[in-house]
Amino acid sequence: MKKANKKFSIRARLASFKYAFQGLGHVVKAEHNFLVHLAAAIAVIALGAILHISKAEWLIIILCIGLVLITEILNTAIEWLVDMVSPLRNEKAGKIKDIAAASVLVAALVALVVGIVVFVPYIF
Repeated sequence: MKKANKKFSIRARLASFKYAFQGLGHVVKAEHNFLVHLAAAIAVIALGAILHISKAEWLIIILCIGLVLITEILNTAIEWLVDMVSPLRNEKAGKIKDIAAASVLVAALVALVVGIVVFVPYIF
């Protein structure tokens, strides 16, 4: 079904930010793994500040932090959607959730490797 074209509205745009922040609040309150990733991000930012990493390294670190947090948020959305659609134990639903969780694992491993490449030369 095609959406009706609506005129641009500042109020509607601001409301969309409100909903996005509400979603972020849901993730922060309900997902312990998100808080673990957030704590790791804060530690990495502190380490970067202490070691005075380069601007290029900051950009890479920030992108990695964003990648991990975004994949954790998307994983949460997928898990909640799967639980809503398939509340009973279901093998396919479980595989979907495992695959979504795997995306977070891959992002975290990439971030870990980047962290090693960036920080090890400063430490040793």
